[in-house]
Amino acid sequence: MTWNNFIWFALPAMACWCGAGTTIYHKRGSTPANWLMLLGIAIFAVFIIGFWMHLERPPLRTMGETRLWYSFFLSSVGYVAYRRWRYPWLLSFSAVVATVFVLMNLMKPEIHSKSLMPALQSNWFVPHVTSYILSYAMLGAATIGAIIQLNRPQGYAPGIFDLIDNLIYIGYGFLMLGLLMGALWAKAAWGHYWSWDPKETWAFITATAYVAYIHIRLRKGTASETFALWMLPVAFVLLIITWLGVKYLPAAQGSIHVY
Repeated sequence: MTWNNFIWFALPAMACWCGAGTTIYHKRGSTPANWLMLLGIAIFAVFIIGFWMHLERPPLRTMGETRLWYSFFLSSVGYVAYRRWRYPWLLSFSAVVATVFVLMNLMKPEIHSKSLMPALQSNWFVPHVTSYILSYAMLGAATIGAIIQLNRPQGYAPGIFDLIDNLIYIGYGFLMLGLLMGALWAKAAWGHYWSWDPKETWAFITATAYVAYIHIRLRKGTASETFALWMLPVAFVLLIITWLGVKYLPAAQGSIHVY
């Protein structure tokens, strides 16, 4: 299955996700929304598996390939989180953002080579990148939750901090797991665990921001809760810089993470 087949899976998956994101707000829309979300995830998974088989390597090298996984994991995480906490906006958020990343891949197709550069031919490649993408999906959902609450005039929704905190804890866990595996990969490939490469430096800054959120949440009081919510959009901006923005920095042009 080649990239030319992508559109035939992308369109029905997006239709299912958009249908789920809208019907969830109808009085009896919970059941159809659940099935539509699952069907979209299944359709997308079929393409990823087929594309993986065609490439004869994990589709995780290019930005277009990582966007595939972001759409898949974000829709999956959003669905599981909705089933657990029953916030309809979680399903809508994950459906909309997953659709946006699919549209980006449709509008900006890339060349997908079967070969991998030597540095990427490592057993750490798949778990390292997958952990980060899972982390980004969960931290992104938590950020949207924080923004919604900050703009909610009638006060915080009951149980919202349980939801946001759990998304942050799990997302941060995957973030640190990805960072640890990256260090082990660097040791095997270049002989050192950490070199303060620009990507590594921004990853450290991002991790520190989420640690700060966790510590602030240990304090009690409305003021600390509000401050913690404001921290999440800031931390997510740092995450986006780490993921997408670092490669545009002049200091990163010789980085081992720019390829």
